[in-house]
Amino acid sequence: MPVGAFEPPYYVAVFSTVRSAEQDGYRETNARMEELVKDVPGYLGMDHAQTPGGLGITVGYFRDADALAAWRSDAEHRAARRRGRAEWYERYTLHVAKVERSHGFVRPEAEAEAEG
Repeated sequence: MPVGAFEPPYYVAVFSTVRSAEQDGYRETNARMEELVKDVPGYLGMDHAQTPGGLGITVGYFRDADALAAWRSDAEHRAARRRGRAEWYERYTLHVAKVERSHGFVRPEAEAEAEG
């Protein structure tokens, strides 16, 4: 399920990737990053998507620019970024944006299924 809508303003970091053939250690590092980011004050959540063709998109949600800066400056995260550039990614793009409007929708039947 996608992360729900938050009260704006907040920030998003959109990380789009194409991974390389070399993936040794990627899964473990990715799992560690997902756990580590949860400890950042102001972290709101994350969505992931992967296409069959290899395009991966991760969207991280942060309450404010300070939360995003704390994540960017985390030592383990910096090391993972270096390793990603050296081994795991053919290419990537990072977009950071301030969200000014946000809303969501859940079909009533889907909501009932999620609760039951």
